[in-house]
Amino acid sequence: MNRKALIFLADGMADEALPELNGKTPLEAANTPGMDEIARRGASGTFLTLPAGLPTSSDVANMSVLGFDPVRNYPGRGPIEAVAQGIELAPDDVAWRCNLVFVSDDGVLRDYSAGHVSPEDAARLMADLQRNFGSEEATFHTGVSYRNLLVLHGKRFSSEIDYFKPDSSQDIPVAELPLTPKNDSAQARDTVAFLRALGERCAAFLAHHPVNRGKRSPANAIWPWSPGRMPKLPPFGTLYPGRNAAVISAVDVIKGIARCGKMDVIDVPGATGFLDTDYAGKTAAALNALKTHDLVYLHVEAIDECSHLGDLKLKMRAIEDFDAKIVVPVLRALDGSDVNFAVLPDHPVPIKLRCHTTTPVPLAVCGPCVRCDGIGFFSENEAPKGALGALGGTQLVRKLLELDR
Repeated sequence: MNRKALIFLADGMADEALPELNGKTPLEAANTPGMDEIARRGASGTFLTLPAGLPTSSDVANMSVLGFDPVRNYPGRGPIEAVAQGIELAPDDVAWRCNLVFVSDDGVLRDYSAGHVSPEDAARLMADLQRNFGSEEATFHTGVSYRNLLVLHGKRFSSEIDYFKPDSSQDIPVAELPLTPKNDSAQARDTVAFLRALGERCAAFLAHHPVNRGKRSPANAIWPWSPGRMPKLPPFGTLYPGRNAAVISAVDVIKGIARCGKMDVIDVPGATGFLDTDYAGKTAAALNALKTHDLVYLHVEAIDECSHLGDLKLKMRAIEDFDAKIVVPVLRALDGSDVNFAVLPDHPVPIKLRCHTTTPVPLAVCGPCVRCDGIGFFSENEAPKGALGALGGTQLVRKLLELDR
């Protein structure tokens, strides 16, 4: 019999000890009976989600947790999200993630999300950018809130460009965060020059857009980053023969990975990627998906967003919401079942740094064939003491699906 499994993915939850929490991390200080139950019933360890040499980005981290190999297969954030949106990329197209950001009058990147610009306002801004600056060479595509796309078309453009992640670059002068060619090719140099000129034109336009009037963090600039061409990810069913998988998430990067890997994407209409997401809808979708899928990946974005904001109170709330509204209801609904469970973040986002770090994340797994190792609760400090040890690569998915028996 194929064992079924469910992964609870708490984006950006891992952190560091904080003096204001008496030396505890936010996860340790939060009330998390559901995650603690998984640790108590099973075994703990760590998981390396961000291999050396790759961006410290959620796409890399989630590819790792889902059992793909980002070292061999990472295509860039832009093309992954293009697949999520159903954008057909031609062989010469280069897709970029394109944040709407807030740059202050003194030229400093102040907010990678333009104050978490509303989806409605972002859609209007992106439509107007396309209307005014879209061409045969560049097209703007609306995503969710600040998370949008820019696609460059033609042989003149290169994906070999170094960039700065906006959520890791807040409070730094934009002049210190330029796009730069990775090589001396004419295409790479031309791409940088084209995007610099396009960015200046867009900023001048957005500065006077009515959507931005009166906003504390107006969406007054675009930020292209993480370019790439059409992804070529091996199907999940090829990597794990005879098994299928489904993903539940609000954000395009997770949906894109799933679609690239021929996993099913289950949309929840009220899922937003922030604190107001439809937790009940996600929980119901996960329980239903387990009826027809071997692996279900239940991803929640809100904790990551609160971490990048540097808001400890909101991060604590998001962690507790994740536990109370996702983990506990699923565990109760499946009490007594033969499902394997795992809980982990995709990467740390220390609240004091407001950016991703490469530290391996805590992991806890429980299920019928998982031997209890005596760890009493789930945390960054307790998990490394567990019997799982240090995992990486395909080890988590193979363990959950019991493929190595």
